[in-house]
Amino acid sequence: MDPVAFRILERKRFDRPLSDDDVRTVVAGAASGEWPDAELAAFLMAVAIHGLRPAETRALTVAMLESGERWQLAQEIPTLGDKHSTGGVGDKVSLVLSPLLAACDRPVVMLTGRGLGHTGGTADKLESIPGLSLALDRRGCLEAIRQTGIAIGVPTDAIAPADKRIYALRDRTATVASLPLICASILSKKLATGAAAIVFDVKTGNGAFLTERRDAAALARLLVDTSTALGCRADALLTDMSQPLGRWVGHTAEVHETLQCLSGDGPPDLLAVTFALCRALSALTGDELSDAELQAAIDSGRARQAFERWALHQGADPQWVARPSCPLAPEEVVLEAPRAGVVAEIETRTLGELLATAGGGRLKPDAAIDVEVALRVDVALGDRVDRGRPLARLYLRRRDPKLEADFAACFAIRDRGAPQGVLLGRA
Repeated sequence: MDPVAFRILERKRFDRPLSDDDVRTVVAGAASGEWPDAELAAFLMAVAIHGLRPAETRALTVAMLESGERWQLAQEIPTLGDKHSTGGVGDKVSLVLSPLLAACDRPVVMLTGRGLGHTGGTADKLESIPGLSLALDRRGCLEAIRQTGIAIGVPTDAIAPADKRIYALRDRTATVASLPLICASILSKKLATGAAAIVFDVKTGNGAFLTERRDAAALARLLVDTSTALGCRADALLTDMSQPLGRWVGHTAEVHETLQCLSGDGPPDLLAVTFALCRALSALTGDELSDAELQAAIDSGRARQAFERWALHQGADPQWVARPSCPLAPEEVVLEAPRAGVVAEIETRTLGELLATAGGGRLKPDAAIDVEVALRVDVALGDRVDRGRPLARLYLRRRDPKLEADFAACFAIRDRGAPQGVLLGRA
């Protein structure tokens, strides 16, 4: 074993501080392959157990960031903003937020990811639009922003290549939940575009990766502090994921709901989160937009038009843009309340996992997605229901009584329950 690697692992094993050079050595070894899986896995496990100091987290983020290209887009577009969500069920905020801000002359760039497990990926949802391409390099991002105010793509192979290997190994070593590793992974890709500011939507609740609010708050603080220390203005909101966000879950269905939002018919919870994030990001890149200004962008049609201009620029079929379709899987299944009472709990993570099992998500990285499989949720936490009232509607490729029963079991009807606010504040 390389003596330098041995020394670094030994220091981390005993939770002694690592220098910036130590951290750069680890990341360089991950990117080049000089550190074998065994040594890299040992490092990740030691970080998961002991954590990282703030300076070490910054060093890890910078090293992963500098393993690839840095686009520094804000040098050419000084008011450019970015937004990141830690993921949830029915979370289509990015699809609504970007055209809404663009309609208010606030440009937005996002390099977004694909779904895995119980969460849907923004990239997968957008790619359900016929013809749309998310393959953007730096030049393509700048052109899209200048033409439409929006650029949304997937990270190129040149963006944070060290993160790809480290993340794959985290998935195999049960170290995905480590907050410093989460922070470095997110920021190594987000900071690569070089936006002037980022707002983070950190989810908590039973449908989030971080179910406990204290853990979500700790991640939010770490993301903001690390971003700020590295020269990028940042803010973070804590939002609830104890129930699906909006009415729909599923790829074509969520795009359709996005267009409804931009046309003035959005569900209140989805709009509340979107408006709050728009206010936070606009405050970082200029004057804070008011709810009245954001609503005016919707009511006037400017927000919907911004989405259409962007979609056409990135290759969407003009016929689809003119007449958007929302095909759903053919088998509709109504999930009914088994008794009268109050909707006291919704097993949100399980709903997302079951939808993936039905083909509407991805349980393995290379799995295909049936974009027409969907779930429409007709109730919210705290709603009083009569026996037989529809709780949700499933749209499946084929009937499956066991799967349908598992979906129905995700809705708990009890004698008491309370509504849940979607905005939980700042960390």
